[in-house]
Amino acid sequence: MSQRPAAASPTAPSPALRWPRVYTRVLGLAMLLMLAWAPPSWAALPPGNAITDPSALLRNALPVSPGDLQDLQHRLEATSVDLRAKRWNALGQVAKRSQSLLITKRAAILDRFEPDQRAHVEELLDGVRNQLQTLAEAASSQDRDGFVEARRRALGAIGSAEDLLVKDFPFAIPPEYDALPRLLGRATVQLTTTKGDLTTVVDGFNAPLTAGAFVDLVQRGFYDGLPFNRAEDFYVLQTGDPEGPGDGFIDPATKAERRVPLEIRVPGKAEPFYNQTFEDLGMFKAEPVLPFNAKGTLGWAHSDQDLADGSSQFFLFLSEPELTPAGLNLIDGRYAAFGYVVDGFDVLDKLTAEDGIVSAKVLEGAQNLQAHA
Repeated sequence: MSQRPAAASPTAPSPALRWPRVYTRVLGLAMLLMLAWAPPSWAALPPGNAITDPSALLRNALPVSPGDLQDLQHRLEATSVDLRAKRWNALGQVAKRSQSLLITKRAAILDRFEPDQRAHVEELLDGVRNQLQTLAEAASSQDRDGFVEARRRALGAIGSAEDLLVKDFPFAIPPEYDALPRLLGRATVQLTTTKGDLTTVVDGFNAPLTAGAFVDLVQRGFYDGLPFNRAEDFYVLQTGDPEGPGDGFIDPATKAERRVPLEIRVPGKAEPFYNQTFEDLGMFKAEPVLPFNAKGTLGWAHSDQDLADGSSQFFLFLSEPELTPAGLNLIDGRYAAFGYVVDGFDVLDKLTAEDGIVSAKVLEGAQNLQAHA
């Protein structure tokens, strides 16, 4: 079988994710309409630049309250615009202001951590301070590669500190899903493909049922040896369709296909929405906590007929987000993102319909998986 619903014919267009087949035409029509009707300077489009770095998306998705550390993080992430424009004076000013912020707010930052965490956080902040000095020097010498590397290291240290701020799981999962596995945190999963390894981070803080189903199947060896059963150049690679007549995972305990609801969390909402698209909710300009902004976003497949019939198939989003104007992403709010590829992008670029998953294994975070409530 090529896709999700059991009624699908192997020779028919695949029902799951069917609408992306017309993505290019729909996007082209939208662009033409905007060119005809948009006010000058694209004033009708939402302002700002989409964050496309998977590590930044994961940092921003952590369930922690805003504070000085997050302010420092966002200052550094925002340098991408000035870096593309080679505004070195502005980049130097950001580096100096960030150094000042770290000095003046250091005590307040440390106060947010438990006493037994502070020595480690002190080391992380010392590393950030050193990288900020390197940033300032790189801006002064107009060393782009040096600036990017120092920023990456600084943000990595900030992210490690922010991980320590996460306390209890942020919400209660509805009892109707008690039988489903859930990931109460994050996990790092390595996908070994026929072209090499992909390292992914799966986010159970914002998509616990989707991430839980995925990690559970990885632990079972379900994906080992499966081909990519759907491939669209520069758009998606999909796998997870088992051999035989079925389209998903048959739970050995129930002898039935396990189904996972569509699960999408929106910033400012206490818990995810289940089995409702953004159109259903009337949230036409919303962006989920885990958006399809990054190449290599992990998405959970479902059919056109039923939002709740996702079982085991997932896809790797391949589209370059920069090509889609802000506010016109055609997957956000229709499919659940549950993680991102964070390493192995050279491998991702080589994968085709002729490739597949050799094996999948959990590298970190297996302790966050619960078989059921």
